Amino acid sequence: MSFGVPLALLGLLVVPALVALYVLRQRRREEYAARFGTPALLPNVVAASPGWRRHLPLAVLLAGLAALVVGVARPQATVSVKREEATVILAVDVSRSMKARDVQPSRLEAARKAAESFLAKIPSKFRVGVVAFGSRASVGVPPTEDHALVLDALQALRPGEGTALGDAVALSVRIGQKQRSGDGAIPPTAVLVISDGAQMGGRTPVEKAVQMARLHHVPVYTIVLGTPQGYVEETLTGGYRVMIRVPPAPETLRTVAQSTGGLFFTATNDSRLREVYEKLGSRLGHRRQSREITDVFAAGSLALLLTGGGLSALWFRRVFP
Repeated sequence: MSFGVPLALLGLLVVPALVALYVLRQRRREEYAARFGTPALLPNVVAASPGWRRHLPLAVLLAGLAALVVGVARPQATVSVKREEATVILAVDVSRSMKARDVQPSRLEAARKAAESFLAKIPSKFRVGVVAFGSRASVGVPPTEDHALVLDALQALRPGEGTALGDAVALSVRIGQKQRSGDGAIPPTAVLVISDGAQMGGRTPVEKAVQMARLHHVPVYTIVLGTPQGYVEETLTGGYRVMIRVPPAPETLRTVAQSTGGLFFTATNDSRLREVYEKLGSRLGHRRQSREITDVFAAGSLALLLTGGGLSALWFRRVFP
């Protein structure tokens, strides 16, 4: 928490000073009572001592005063608020290795199903686009608020060859920068890459794509999907079938995320993938903003002052104890 007028906090020194005066007053009250009477006989004269109730109204009033002083200092807190609009590009790897079934029912099918959870977690006004990348990157659907079209584009994905990761990141950044909000500004853009491997093919080096993302302040979140036991079956000439191991290669994806201000995740099964999508959906749907909360302290101070005064009037028939 920060303060717009931090010097106003010096007013809090009044609180311990008032506490000290109150303690001194209580001691003098007892001394005066001892002068004009016998303290041991007081229980026979007074039905019951107010005990802790004597001090509670003042404690509440002092808490209200402290809240009032803090409010004058104009406190500011960083809070999470919903984004009004943004663009998210889902870049999905459709290389041959995405046919592996170590993530049920397959890596690509798991990615499709998890996208539904992701779309459910972000605001409906977010524009979402799909980029598919194998040997090359192509736009499955441009950014749109119609999330049903996004799901249709995901269903249309088919496995291919290669992993043009650099092309996918560069294309995602370009189409994101073409979006405009109502005032003509470029809305916040983020790219979410799901893949199981490093760069294999394509025309854009990963390093160049990362530079482009950083230039336009586009964070790239990456998810590596699969297990070391993953494999695909291929049919060779003559009808022979071979099993090709396709373990995930997370190094490049981790570097892309760290270099662009995004986050890197691993998903070794479909439930973990859905969890990651939900977490990212919530993260992208909110932003951190510094907001003045003077009104909160002012309202709290008023409530405490009224409560303290009310207790004093109710218990002792006076405003102050």
